[in-house]
Amino acid sequence: MLKIELSAIQFHSFHGVLEEERNTGGNFEVNLIVYFEPASIPVLHIHETIDYTKLYEMVKLRMDTPTPLLETLATEITQEVFNTFHGITKVTVAIKKLNPPIPFFNGSVSVEYTMEEKNKE
Repeated sequence: MLKIELSAIQFHSFHGVLEEERNTGGNFEVNLIVYFEPASIPVLHIHETIDYTKLYEMVKLRMDTPTPLLETLATEITQEVFNTFHGITKVTVAIKKLNPPIPFFNGSVSVEYTMEEKNKE
């Protein structure tokens, strides 16, 4: 099994349930981990693996689409990875809102979703 990981990808996006979040946006960090079984070992060509630039494009496109809930983003990105690439066995997506608009709160909030092949619908 191979693992491809995109770590600490930064976005300024307009996700949230509050009008303020949808208007001014906020900073987010996304981590994506994809496990898959390559068709052959060793992996010698890009078509034998999962192109991480395509994974990034998927995440960026989704992060550019305003969505009220981080849970929606995480589950939809995960499903899209499973639906797009073959041989996927497990995907984890973690999305962190770096400065949530919570009074007197100094920190971040995050959502993480993991789906394995056996759970794929």
